[in-house]
Amino acid sequence: MIRFAFTLATGIAFAFPALAAVDIQEVTSPGGIKAWLVEEHSIPFTALEIRFKGGASLDAEGKRGAINLMSGLLDEGAGDLDSRAFSAARENLAASIRFNASDDAVSVSARFLTENRAQAVDLIRMAVTEPRFDEDAIDRVRGQVLASIASDARDPNAIAAHTFAHLAFPDDPYGTAIDGTEESVRALTRDDLIAAKDRVMARDRVVVSAVGDIGADELGRILDEILGPLPATGAEMPPAVSYDLAGGTTVVDFDTPQSVILFGQPGIDRDDPDFFPAFVLNEVLGGGRFTARLMKEVREKRGLTYGIYTSIANYDRASYIVGSVATVNARAGETLSVIRDEWAKAQADGITQEELDATKTYLIGAYPLRFDGNATIARILVGMQAQGYGPDYITRRNDFIEAVTLEDVKRVAAKRLAPEKLHFVVVGHPEGVTAN
Repeated sequence: MIRFAFTLATGIAFAFPALAAVDIQEVTSPGGIKAWLVEEHSIPFTALEIRFKGGASLDAEGKRGAINLMSGLLDEGAGDLDSRAFSAARENLAASIRFNASDDAVSVSARFLTENRAQAVDLIRMAVTEPRFDEDAIDRVRGQVLASIASDARDPNAIAAHTFAHLAFPDDPYGTAIDGTEESVRALTRDDLIAAKDRVMARDRVVVSAVGDIGADELGRILDEILGPLPATGAEMPPAVSYDLAGGTTVVDFDTPQSVILFGQPGIDRDDPDFFPAFVLNEVLGGGRFTARLMKEVREKRGLTYGIYTSIANYDRASYIVGSVATVNARAGETLSVIRDEWAKAQADGITQEELDATKTYLIGAYPLRFDGNATIARILVGMQAQGYGPDYITRRNDFIEAVTLEDVKRVAAKRLAPEKLHFVVVGHPEGVTAN
């Protein structure tokens, strides 16, 4: 919703040292707020990432879309600054302050120069603790959300995603769009937005990371400044939910030359002992590189698509394996058949030693490349905290990959892959596909 280009940060974000030099400090502010810090003083720039767990899943009953709309308004005026004045102040500081809502979190992503730190922190504090929610701003951002909802209703990819989510999680917020519906969004009031903010933006569900030109004492001070005024507790966190979608096919009739296909089955949690073998297995089966089996069989051998991908979707309260592909309507049935066949082959036979070795080499070598800038590292660190990892995960992660054996992957493939539980959502006019 609110996106501001931070060109200066883009220019200096790649100056961070190699992964081996990522030294994480655990910081506790005087007010008791915990954070992870990586100090890097070679460039006068800091990235700050704040995440409030629960996200749009904490929408109150009958108020779907409130947290998403609220997050889009946090920098549309705060304190004594209206929307224009807030935007001008941010630009004058060459700072980036972004807010985002997802199923599991409301995030604050900030980047600022050391010389402007005090003023930038004050802007962040105002946006987090004193948003104005002016009626003209509400109307403007509400209009943007309504336009997004209308656009999604005409987008086969969005239709597929919403349909799959609703089937997989019919009685949970995961099963509905965080935008809400046209009806629910139009009905939201300023009081609803204030209540939504208090439900999610509280100190009992916050995780924080900072990377760059800042020390522990200064970080602790600004954390208390930004987060100290917030409520101690928010709404009760929602419980875990099971992905419980039976195998089958759902067809959504839609006038488009291509069928958009989403498919999935039960997944595996990140803290499961089988997670890393499953992670390697997914990369071999459908990781998206041209060496992946589904890419070879669906794209290279048959020319059915430009790309096909699978991933282990790990949300805070549920996990599943999900894949996506698009193909011409006339060959949709063939595409589904190939996917099922490859799923069954992997379950029955696992993978080869050659595939295992090549995949481990890729995953181990690619991991350090993710740590390519202050802001990226800050996002990774805050995600690690949200997932319950310790600071040593960065140095241990590749050891987990290296330890995966062929027997591990074959065992997990036999145990976890379930071709009979694959459910396909097909949006288009697919030929050779029957809903069941």
